[in-house]
Amino acid sequence: MGEVPGLRERKKLRTRRALIAGAVRLFLEKGYEQTTVSEIAAAAEVSTRTFFSYFASKEEVLLYNARESLDRVLRTVAERRSGEGPADLLTRAVGTVFEVIAGDAELGREITSVNHLIMTVPSLRAHALLLLFDTQRELAEALHRACPDELDLVEAAAAVGAVMGATKLAGYISLGRGDPSEEVVESCRRAAELTLAGLRVITTPKA
Repeated sequence: MGEVPGLRERKKLRTRRALIAGAVRLFLEKGYEQTTVSEIAAAAEVSTRTFFSYFASKEEVLLYNARESLDRVLRTVAERRSGEGPADLLTRAVGTVFEVIAGDAELGREITSVNHLIMTVPSLRAHALLLLFDTQRELAEALHRACPDELDLVEAAAAVGAVMGATKLAGYISLGRGDPSEEVVESCRRAAELTLAGLRVITTPKA
């Protein structure tokens, strides 16, 4: 079991969550461009200086979960189990993200709202696209390091790109038709599972 966070750490987590929740609410109510950092700080009852001790910009507030999710996936990939094939490893790693979301309904709704904003704000779409590229490259390199005998770097990149592309597109399609957050998350999970099942054809060990 993980260590229980101390009082100081719990306070930091609450402040961070309040900043994120306040930002998302203001972005949806006022519009992304119209909302200022000082307004986000005020909504969380902290100073602007405190805001910048947690986030470097408004964009970072919205994309906060991407880094956390990637770090969780990278840790899982780095801890490959004995006899575990690349597709099974990637399945388990991606599954850790959905497990966290499934256990936190508020987080699922938050992520759905963030993705809705990304779809509707051009500057956020551009930022998210660059982040997605960097994320895929980092994960592909990690997968190749974990499975050097089964996948070369190009094959690892193809596997990661297929999974993340399918997941993102399924989520956006689900959002676009107005599905509730739980169904959006489920659409992403199903897309990942379907893609990973197909990727097993590239995981035969090389001669």
